[in-house]
Amino acid sequence: MSPFTRREFMKTSLAAGALSSMGTLPAHAAPRTATDMVTLGECGMRVTRLAFGTGTNNGRDYTALGQKEFTRLVQYAYDHGIRFFDTCDTYTTPAMLGEALKGIPRDSYQLMTKLTTNGADPQTHFEQMLRVSQTAYYDIVLLHWQHTPDWVSTTANWQEGVLQAQEKKIFRVRGASVHGLPALRQMPGNQWMQVAMIRMNHLGTRMDGPTWVDGNNPDNLDEVVEHARQVKKEGMGVISMKLVGNGAFTGREDRQAAMRFAFNHAGVDCVSVGFKNTQEIDEAIENVNLALA
Repeated sequence: MSPFTRREFMKTSLAAGALSSMGTLPAHAAPRTATDMVTLGECGMRVTRLAFGTGTNNGRDYTALGQKEFTRLVQYAYDHGIRFFDTCDTYTTPAMLGEALKGIPRDSYQLMTKLTTNGADPQTHFEQMLRVSQTAYYDIVLLHWQHTPDWVSTTANWQEGVLQAQEKKIFRVRGASVHGLPALRQMPGNQWMQVAMIRMNHLGTRMDGPTWVDGNNPDNLDEVVEHARQVKKEGMGVISMKLVGNGAFTGREDRQAAMRFAFNHAGVDCVSVGFKNTQEIDEAIENVNLALA
């Protein structure tokens, strides 16, 4: 009998392998989830797909809960895999969040702050922010509430201040959050930005429109999505907010639809959602998981 050729050997081996694997499920890639670590564009920053946002009603909802209950929520979110926390220097929550994160290893979570571009001395303001948040650095800083078509030029001194702070390792990644189409249109092509925070949901509720005034703008959804896709194509990370329409989505079907729209249609990297109780945390995790399934 002549020896097997290599081709015959491979055919026999493959057949044997197929027979031995009968009755077992085929191998698939692991499902994507809300608590996966994802990379924001080309900057290299890795965060969980779902962030804990602390700006509901500018943080007043959390102030009403009190420090003890807020700390419980933050630690519950951390224990359930959320490792990305979002605040702002004008919210009532930076000090509360710093207190809630005490004792948790700093390198085990990512902290993002939004920064108001008022005043004349950025570095002094940065130092005050760090003291209030009880942290040595922020992983991400965003120029907050940019809402005019000339925001890129009017915030030049703050952009330079952020670059200087990055050299000192006070900030790791930089970007902006905007309100209104005139401001959003300045994001594509922006060489300074590494991360864009863009409001996003399927109904255009509390989303960008012709002016910075918050409102419902379903007619402008296509343009918002177009800009989100474009900045992502340019290498920016895209983070979205208003996934529950600033609390307007009282039916879970809308909250689920908003997640599907953001991830599957607009292609955002991650989303920031505020929570008033542990049930809302559980639901948001499940809603993201369902959107990614």
